[in-house]
Order: sequence, then structure tokens, then C-alpha cells
Amino acid sequence: MPAIVHVRELTVDDLDDAWELGRLAFGSDPQRPAHHTAAVPGMTRYGAFDDNGRLVGKAVDLHHDQWWTGRAVPAADVAGVAVAPEARGGGVARAMLSALLRGAHERGAAISALYPTVAAPYRACGWEAAGVLHTLDLATAALPRHRPNPRLTVRTGTPADLPAVTDLYERVVRHRNGPLTRRGELFDFFAADGGLPGDGLTLVEDGGGLVGYASWERGRGYHAESVLTVDEALAVNPEAARELVGVLASWASVAPTVRLCPLDGDAVGPHLPLEAAREHQRKLWMHRPVDVTRAVAARGWPAHARGAVDFALADPLAEWNSGAWRLVVADGAAELTRVDGEPDLRLDVRGFALLYAGAAPARSVAQAGLLHHTAGVDPAALDLLAVGGPAQLLDYF
Repeated sequence: MPAIVHVRELTVDDLDDAWELGRLAFGSDPQRPAHHTAAVPGMTRYGAFDDNGRLVGKAVDLHHDQWWTGRAVPAADVAGVAVAPEARGGGVARAMLSALLRGAHERGAAISALYPTVAAPYRACGWEAAGVLHTLDLATAALPRHRPNPRLTVRTGTPADLPAVTDLYERVVRHRNGPLTRRGELFDFFAADGGLPGDGLTLVEDGGGLVGYASWERGRGYHAESVLTVDEALAVNPEAARELVGVLASWASVAPTVRLCPLDGDAVGPHLPLEAAREHQRKLWMHRPVDVTRAVAARGWPAHARGAVDFALADPLAEWNSGAWRLVVADGAAELTRVDGEPDLRLDVRGFALLYAGAAPARSVAQAGLLHHTAGVDPAALDLLAVGGPAQLLDYF
């Protein structure tokens, strides 16, 4: 029989215990960062307590925004979920995630993403796998080098350049689906020290305007196992991308491996020998709606998409999402309104997550048992919810 737990927001007085619980769960370094035991804006921490007042679980709601086709959608991204070993399997995680969803709904969040260590508990709470953050290793010597473009300037970046870097990041990703905006009080808090995000920042400029950047970690040594970790390499045109790849290639004599997370279909990818890449790490990420009406209304939609479809949605953990709905998409916007009756299409909240993130077409969602339909009705009508292409995350949290 599941234990009864009491879930509430953590106070500063609870944070030492929360740190210790997370350290044991994730095998963290015993040296705790200062922010783990201090109040942080843009973050809501939840804890589950047993009848004796002992902390047996914790979870964090990160107040992010995600880009979806040109519009910033408020998100409740979940991190740091941990349950004491003696309390696992007793419904602690479900109780915390239920409270987190309610709190996120009350503060106006529309969607949620997370990186699971195990997917099953999150699937039971309505999240579904929507993509993978891949980290790839490339032989540095295999990167192409070209004669420098005389029109472009390549220089070392400084902290004073970071606002321009953020603006370029936004130019690259805002028309996509899923990437964080990297704006807001949570990001401001962690950027307050004014330092660079890594060991180095390389900028490519055209007439004084930023057109590409790469941030990187040098790593240790200059032997055969030395790795240059590229936190990010983005550009707005192929010429800038070519310059960035050339700078990375110049490390071949002291860092035989370049490690990076590529952005699908961007300007840099065509200059990388991806066919020879080795996967270093893969991190599954999952998605779900917090509030389906906000999730639909807040995002951008492709201008060519137009149509309407009725469906029923089942969401046991967020009952405000359940019911019969009509989706109408037109002129780059969309709306969900409640309807009467019993629609022929019946969608599980995990199926909604797959469609919204463009991770699967409606017929595949039906084959997975997350979309049911009346005989003779084509489930592909719900592909309207999936227009806009697959989502991709670039940040791990």
C-alpha cells in the first residue's frame, strides 16, 4: 500500500536535506554549490515528507520559456527529481509531480520537458519521450580547413560580448520548436557573475556584426585522449560556419577529439564529417502539456497550416486538460475550445505530447495505443496538431 506523503514547497531551511537527498540519488560531488542551499528566482522546489516530517522526495520546477515557431511559450521544466531509496515505489514521485503540475498551472505555465533517468514513472504521469540530445565525438583532424574569408573577422570573445551572443542564439533558434529562450530571472541569476560560460569564446563578425560563435571547454592534457568540448557552435550563414569549423580544426595537434551537440539542420552541420561521428552520450527528453489551451494558443504555427479537428483528451494527473476539444489552426495561430458530444478521436495526454512536439504522426500514435478512433475514421486528422516539424532541445537541465 503506497505511503501517505505530504508535498509542499521547500523553504530555505529544507535545502540542506534536499541537497543531501539529491547527492545520494545522483552520486554528486559532496562539495555543494552555493545556489543549492539558497533561494533562487525562477525556480520552485517541491518536497515530499513522511508522517514523521522526514524529507523523502524532491523535485524542481524550472521557470523556463521555450521557443515554438517564433513565440516564447512558458514552461515548467522538471529537474532534480529524487526519492529516498526506502520510499521508492510508494507513489512519492507521482505525488510530487502532481503538486508540481498544479503549481505550474497556477503560475501560468503551458508545457513541460524533462530528462529522465528512467522513463516509466514519468510516462505514468503523462510525459512521453519526444527526442534525444546527442553528444558526438569527431576526430579533430577530420574537420575541414579553408582559407580564411577576408570579409570576416575571427576574434576571442569577452564577457562584454555575451548579450550579442544571446541575440545570435535567438536568431538561430527562435523559429524552431523546443529550444529554451535563455532569458528570464533564472538565467539572469546564473549569469550575474559576468563570466564566460566556458574556457573560451570564439566570435565571427562581418562588418562588426556577430554572425557566428563557439563556446568551448579546453579540457586537460595534449595527449591522444585529450578532448575539446564545444558547448555550442552556431552561425547564421555558411561562411561564418566555415570559419568556426576551421578554428575547431586548428586544435588537432593538442586535442584529437572534438565533442559537441549538433543542432539538426543548422548552418554548422554541413561542414562537419558527421558520417564519421561517434556517439559519446545520448540523453532522452520527454514532454507533456501543463495546460493544453495555453500550449496551443501561446505557440506559433506554420502560416500554411489551416484546419479544424475535434478530439477528446484524457489527462488523469491534470484534470483541467481532460474533455472534448476542437482545435482550429489558421493564419499562424491556433485555438482550443471545449465542445459537446463524444468526438471520434480519443487522445491520451502522452499522445498529445508526441503530436505537439512533432515526434510522431497521428497514425503512429494510434499504433502505440495513445490515440483511439471510431472504425472508419482516419486518425491522420490529428496531424494538424503535429505541424511545424520535430522539436529539439539544446540545453540539459
